[in-house]
Formats: sequence, C-alpha cells, structure tokens
Amino acid sequence: MVQAIAGTLDQALAQDERVVLLGEDIGRRGGVFLATEGLQARYGARRVIDTPLNEGAIIGAAVGLAAMGMRPVAEIQFADYVFPGMDQLVSQAATLRYRSGGEFAAPVVIRMPSGGGVKGGLWHSQSPEAHFVHTPGLQVVAVSTPSDAKGLLGSALLGDDPVVFLEPKRLYRASKEEVPDGGYIVPIGQAAVRREGTDLTLVSYGASMPEAVKAADELAQVGVSAELIDLRTLLPWDRDLVLGSAARTGRVVLVADAPRQASVMSEIAATICEEILDQLLAPPLRVTGFDTPYPYAQDRLYLPSVTRILFAAKQALDY
Repeated sequence: MVQAIAGTLDQALAQDERVVLLGEDIGRRGGVFLATEGLQARYGARRVIDTPLNEGAIIGAAVGLAAMGMRPVAEIQFADYVFPGMDQLVSQAATLRYRSGGEFAAPVVIRMPSGGGVKGGLWHSQSPEAHFVHTPGLQVVAVSTPSDAKGLLGSALLGDDPVVFLEPKRLYRASKEEVPDGGYIVPIGQAAVRREGTDLTLVSYGASMPEAVKAADELAQVGVSAELIDLRTLLPWDRDLVLGSAARTGRVVLVADAPRQASVMSEIAATICEEILDQLLAPPLRVTGFDTPYPYAQDRLYLPSVTRILFAAKQALDY
C-alpha cells in the first residue's frame, strides 16, 4: 500500500506542476512511513516541503495554496496529531467553497496514517474519522488495499473539494497485491463488494477489512454465506449498495476500529433502521473499538477481532 501511495504522488507531481506536498519530515527523510521517499530529491524542496511541527500551519498553508490555484497534498504525520489543525480543516477548508459562493475552492488532500495495532500507544493509534464525517464540505476516504489506495488517491487529487485521506498504518506493508498501471481512478463515494452472499451482510473499511475477510471465510466453512462490503469512502458513503445488500440478507454486522459511540457505523446502523426496518430479520450489530482512550499494552484486545465478528454474526443469525 505504501508503494502504491508513493507511486501515485510521484505521478501527480510529474504530471501537474500545481501539485505540491507539505508535511513534517516528508522531504529528506521521506516521511515516518517512507510514503514520500525520494520525492524531494526528484522534484525539489519547493514542491516537496519539509514543514515545522505545526499541524495548524500545515493545513492552513495548504488551504491558502489551494485558494490560489495550487493542488496541495498535506501529510499529518499521524492522524492523532490533526487536532491542532482542526480549525483550519473544519472551519476553513471545509467551508471555503460555501462561504465564498463558489468563488474559491479548496482542492486539498490531507493524508494521515490512522488506526492502531502497531503498539503505538495513545497518540499514534487513534481512529478519528467520525470527527471528519460530521463536517459538511469534506470528503473522507479510508482505504484497505493498494489498488484502492492508488485509485482513490488519484481521484482525490483530481477533485475540487478537500479530502481527508485515511491510510491504515498497519496495512502499509501488510496489504500486498498487483495494482493497475497508469492513471487508475476509483470514484469517491462507491463502496466495493469483496464477497457476495445471501445470509448476512458484513460492512467494514480500512484496517478492519482483513479481519472481516477472515470472518467471512470462517462463516463460509460452516455454511453461512456472508456478503462483504468495503465502504472505501465514509463521506459520502454508498447508501444504495449498503441498503440494497442489507435488504437482501436481512442481517447486518458493522465492523470498524473506531470507538462505538457516535461513530460512522452508528450512522450507518441508524440509516439502515430508518430506511429498511421492515426488511430486516435482526437489528444491525456493531463490532468496534471501545469507548475508552486507546490502550498502550492491550491494543490488540481493543481492536475488532475475528472472534468478536463471528460472535456478532451468530447473534444476528440466531435472533
């Protein structure tokens, strides 16, 4: 995945002189996870910019560049560190088109490694996507495969709206596959069906997808046909695909790393109940992180496991 991201950024820099990268340590070092390795040497320090350790300045500068016609890609070293820049992201980038009556746009991509499972402790493991999904004017992407990382980042780089691009750090080098060559694009707002099924719908995104895939495999071994949906985009999310699948199977299990309360999956569960309640055979169930600060020593216990997903699936099937 990290190679797919680096290659997409390289291609964007080569093809469009308006594209600039900025962030902490992204230049000479190539970023903490080496997603920008070698790009400053290739394109220079004016287009791959090492910034001070100041998220407000990083996002604020990106918004200013975008308003003046550039296409900046800002890296927040870890998603946990975005909060000092939330005013610039939520109050400035997300509202620029609306409050200028369309005179200005904010084609900013804010990349950030998110999620846990790497023994990073509290400040390197959070999943803050609900904050962004609650903000009108933003688009929010959470990838789980190298191909989608390339295709959705490519799509984000072409759009005129600010995109929060969440990259699950524990999949950077664990997720491997062949990726399409050239200018591959995945449209923002379209989920993907990773497995078709008839008995149960599993919905997930980002770093939780490998566990959801394993759970679907284990369910198949005992004769349960699970449809597996990868949301890919959290704002906007693919309502038609999710609701259609839920209506066909009648049972839904929603899986995500983020805390349970007021989460993305809470919104999806509520929408399912509002729109197709009479077609459900069981209430939607959530398998998520817990409503606690992210733990240091017990991070694997915090995250959704295959066992927890299978337990929820059994609850839905036995309802």
